[in-house]
Amino acid sequence: MSDSSRLFKNLKVLELASVLAGPSIGQFFAEIGAEVIKVENPTTKGDVTRSWRIIGENEDDNSAYFSCINWGKKSIALDISQQEGLNILYSLVERADIVVTSYKPGDDVKFGVDYGSLKQHNPKIIYGQITGYGSDVDKVGYDAIIQAEAGFMKINGEPDSEPLKMPVALIDILAGHQLKEAILLSYIKMLQTGEGSKVEVSLIDAGIASLANQASNYLKVGVEPKKQGSAHPNIAPYGETYTTADNKRVMLAVGNNKQFKELFEVLKLPGNPQYSENSARVENRKSLNSLLTTEIGKYNAQELIDLLNIRKVPVGLVNEVSDAIGAYAKNIGLFRQGKLEGIRTYIEKGSKSSHILPPPKYGEHTTEILENSLGISADDIAEMAKKGVLDL
Repeated sequence: MSDSSRLFKNLKVLELASVLAGPSIGQFFAEIGAEVIKVENPTTKGDVTRSWRIIGENEDDNSAYFSCINWGKKSIALDISQQEGLNILYSLVERADIVVTSYKPGDDVKFGVDYGSLKQHNPKIIYGQITGYGSDVDKVGYDAIIQAEAGFMKINGEPDSEPLKMPVALIDILAGHQLKEAILLSYIKMLQTGEGSKVEVSLIDAGIASLANQASNYLKVGVEPKKQGSAHPNIAPYGETYTTADNKRVMLAVGNNKQFKELFEVLKLPGNPQYSENSARVENRKSLNSLLTTEIGKYNAQELIDLLNIRKVPVGLVNEVSDAIGAYAKNIGLFRQGKLEGIRTYIEKGSKSSHILPPPKYGEHTTEILENSLGISADDIAEMAKKGVLDL
């Protein structure tokens, strides 16, 4: 067991969240040893991503999308719109340390699962909330819409292309990391003071905060960031890709003059004052790219990569997803019956979490949680199932 797993092995987390941002926090805590209970709605048959399948997926197994972010959890199917179901949730809250939610603003109060309600049952509870635009804005947040509204789509793509969203829900992932940090800080505070906390992260704030240099380029210079393909607005050649003699694509990320000098020496090119400094290379990016396209096209990909690696010039092959997973995922993978089926969210070197439970079937642990954690009898469980409070 890793040090983090020992530290968090008695931590109990309730996940009242769906899709990606909130569940990513639940999986993180599961990976570091916490017990994570995912509370799913019987009226919708659980997390909506259970139904998000690509063509060819096995209908009898969890969807690939659901599986990407729900490892290590136990699932209870509980209708909290019924008082009996809500009372069960309150009993779980009394035993929990952390609650993660992603309700539309106002629905948390409507269902009695807002921070004010839950802290009456557990004053030490840490309440982490994901919203779209803040708890005071009655609008649901969706990653794709946030990518549009936060400016990402306007700067993503080739100069002559339509605005493009990123092919993963990166705003959700970033917001999950932001809220995870806030929860961990609140947990430290709770250990020091015994006081619970509510912390909130909105998708729009996470998106704007992640614009990084694109935001500061605008704020300091007043220049509106534009689509540049994979090229970097501040550095050249950085992010550009080139086709090699064996018809593969390589990317360069040359960040300083020394690296650029080494690149030209490998390519057997003479020095040129047009490219001596980064500012000149950015200004003359078009002619530089034309030159590099011709010269790099004379080499096979692996040959060039080996030569540049020796000189410490940042270069990489543009991989398929399958190639990337095959090359790099082994040490951060999650395995079921010896088969790599998932990727960890907590990837600190030396951490071990491949032993955790696979993603749960909908309501898989309902009976186990009610009997073992709350001491509810089998007869009472069966009766509540008849009334639709539970889904077994």
